Amino acid sequence: MNFTYHRQLAMFVLSTVILVLVLSTSGHAADAKAAVIPPVPTPGLVTMLDLGATQCVPCKMMAPIIEELKVEYQGRASIIFIDVWQHREQARLFGIKGIPTQIFYDRDGNEVGRHVGFMDKESIVSVFKKLGVPH
Repeated sequence: MNFTYHRQLAMFVLSTVILVLVLSTSGHAADAKAAVIPPVPTPGLVTMLDLGATQCVPCKMMAPIIEELKVEYQGRASIIFIDVWQHREQARLFGIKGIPTQIFYDRDGNEVGRHVGFMDKESIVSVFKKLGVPH
């Protein structure tokens, strides 16, 4: 097995352990960060939900990709990020076992796929194409 695989596996395991620890703690951060979470999936649009945390390493690696895709697919697909360290209930709601997790929904709101771990731009674009979203 190659070094990249082991590194990605280690990051996934670390992210999962941290997620479990965060979800199991009873203390909640101030509710001042009660950001409004948009409806998921977005009605009438193919939706990619990215569940992660702003301080998780693979999530940080994905952040610029997510921002790029939001601009490129504006009006054609919905791309939503939820920080599950700030919104713990969302991790439970979506059945998250590790972060980052990407969940894809078709235009009718049906979940059509999930991916756990870092996902590169080309792979996300490929899923959008399969779901009929033009680039």
